[in-house]
Amino acid sequence: MTTDNKSIVQRALAGLVETGDVDALGSLLSADFIHHRPDSTSSTKAEWLAAVRAALVPLAGMQVEIQHVLADGDHVVMYSRRRLPGAGPEIVVVDIWRLDDGLITEAWEIIEPVAQAAANLTWWAPADH
Repeated sequence: MTTDNKSIVQRALAGLVETGDVDALGSLLSADFIHHRPDSTSSTKAEWLAAVRAALVPLAGMQVEIQHVLADGDHVVMYSRRRLPGAGPEIVVVDIWRLDDGLITEAWEIIEPVAQAAANLTWWAPADH
């Protein structure tokens, strides 16, 4: 099951990046899918797919390098580096996916711009004014 879950997540991301087919991604999400953000907001399947569709044009040509995919039971964790074409900005992303019965039911996403990584090492320190 862990291998199958890993394969489902990899297929979902690869299909979206390679073809931009949001409907194919949607077919791998459960009807009650929920996407969680670090700021405690969340979105439904329809809301998240609409946001993905809206990001396709500004993110066209984005390069995605999957660094690690780890699976444990019904959870899959993916670490990737993403950058826009040319000298565009680069981010690192950690996605955590929970699957149930062959469909992705929940997702958590953490995004960090690479250019801000050093500043985030001391996130607890007061900002200089």
